[in-house]
Amino acid sequence: MPLVVPGVNSVGSDPQMEWATKLLGKKLGDKTDETSFAKTELPEKHRIIEHDSMVSQDHEPDRLNVHVDKDGTISHVDFK
Repeated sequence: MPLVVPGVNSVGSDPQMEWATKLLGKKLGDKTDETSFAKTELPEKHRIIEHDSMVSQDHEPDRLNVHVDKDGTISHVDFK
């Protein structure tokens, strides 16, 4: 059985996985480096969801939701 590594040899494109790879464990900032990601590089349709904040339940499947922990670290992303 062949080894399948997401994003390396899998067929198709998964935008959520691509953004997760770029963002998870980083903090949002003014520039992109090993520990941060520039807010200006996020897609036009996005929202940043702070820890314990309330959000609307409107469904926009092309909007990237960036979920941030208490310390500002990106914990997960989704499209909803």
